Amino acid sequence: MERGKHCCRDVVPFCSILAINFTTVGLHTLFKAATNHGMSYHVFIVYANGVAALLLLPSPFFSLRCTSQIMGYAGINYSSPTLASVMRSLIPGFTFILALLFRMEKLAIRSSSSRAKIIGTLVSISGAIVVTLYKGPPIILAPPPSVSLHRPLLSLQSNWVIGGLFLTVEFILVPVWFIVQAQIMKEYPAELTVVFFYNLCVSVLAAMVGIFTVPNMRSWIIEADVGLVSILCSGIVGSLLDNVVNAGC
Repeated sequence: MERGKHCCRDVVPFCSILAINFTTVGLHTLFKAATNHGMSYHVFIVYANGVAALLLLPSPFFSLRCTSQIMGYAGINYSSPTLASVMRSLIPGFTFILALLFRMEKLAIRSSSSRAKIIGTLVSISGAIVVTLYKGPPIILAPPPSVSLHRPLLSLQSNWVIGGLFLTVEFILVPVWFIVQAQIMKEYPAELTVVFFYNLCVSVLAAMVGIFTVPNMRSWIIEADVGLVSILCSGIVGSLLDNVVNAGC
């Protein structure tokens, strides 16, 4: 009986994180489709996190992940959801490295678990570098409004690399947030409250940035198209469910 409880405690978080990662691929694709229709990623961040905040109850908290979201969506805007999904594999590696630095993990070379984590970290970082430097054929053929069909191939390749660099910054900041969050949850184990104020603060901070980066008020009007679908899906599944699952795990 006790063994079954331990197995459930290990398996359920793993399956939850795996399911969230699968849904994130779809959310990235929806976001790319929305920006192809002219939506600013600053506007998207404000509304998506606002939707999540409206669905949760309040309690005191402040989050540092607003910068990582801006970097992440800017990276997708320059590159593609495919690159974002591949670069997401950096999170476990960077989290492991930071956990070692903060002494939350112990490195034992003779341990098969430690060796697997080291190999996984090296593979994920190497794969991210390869994907960043090699673009490959596009999946979404329609270019975003800011990209001309007559733009030189070198420029498109540069955008891909720039997008990869933005995504790398995001997936370095996300593990930092996980480390901080792990300490917060020990002192204040209330996932919904923490996630509510995380989304609220991100939405407010993104709005403050968006006022300067997107001064045209017409850009803040959301029509009933793929942009609205992307905001609702990302707000409910991404900003809310994703963060609640991560906080619980």
